[in-house]
Amino acid sequence: MAHPVTRRTVEVDGTELSYLTAGEGDSPPLLLLHGTFWSRVWAPVLPQLAQTTRCIALDLPGFGASAGELSPEQATVPALAETVLHAARALGLDTFDVAAHDIGGGIAQQLAATTGSVRRMALMNSVMFDSWPVPAVERFRDPQVREATSQDELLTARATSTRGSTHRTLGEDELADYLSPWQDPARVRSWMAMAAAADARYTLDLVPALQEAAIPTRLVWGRDDDFQKIEYARRYVAEIPGSDLVVVEGKHIPTEDSPDEVARAIAEHLAARS
Repeated sequence: MAHPVTRRTVEVDGTELSYLTAGEGDSPPLLLLHGTFWSRVWAPVLPQLAQTTRCIALDLPGFGASAGELSPEQATVPALAETVLHAARALGLDTFDVAAHDIGGGIAQQLAATTGSVRRMALMNSVMFDSWPVPAVERFRDPQVREATSQDELLTARATSTRGSTHRTLGEDELADYLSPWQDPARVRSWMAMAAAADARYTLDLVPALQEAAIPTRLVWGRDDDFQKIEYARRYVAEIPGSDLVVVEGKHIPTEDSPDEVARAIAEHLAARS
């Protein structure tokens, strides 16, 4: 049975955060996190994942359809992990599974290593170790670059990045959907704040705690990612107990290239919780 995907909001620290949701309310909860994109990256796999989980694909403050605006101080991995944890509590979740993409993977690792709330984790083409920030993001750590970048320039850069994140050519409507949040200046500033806060020390510092926690983790990776290389995924599996790797056809957003394979890999991993 196909599960409808709907958009709802939850108030977190005085800000209305938006999320896509699908699945039965009594199914095990799965938080899905984004990085430099937004919850749109998870849309292709939500109906399939919703067969066995209650999916909650959150938009961080100032991203996607959420209200608010991030500053660089609010956009660090630890600060965003705290925001996600507050959102989980507001949704009545004490423990949950988490799936995460890009910088969202850094947030998920922070949650897994420090909160005791994560039961199982799936990392999809995620930042880890010193794999980030990539040059296109790192340049925005310079305040002068952020100040000099116009909304149109960021939109052009995001269009280039989005096109380069999939093997298949996104249709014009699909690309416009991906880019739609950055028609708003506050979301442009939030994106640049996340870029400004990108720092590999956050994931490097988590390694000992992740090794000790050994949270069951599946890495699901588009093999041809130009941004987060598959070599990092293999290193994670070699160094972090309780982890494994499923490689799928695709690039940085494999939910667009191989949605069935991504959904199946995540669902099978989460099903092992019992």
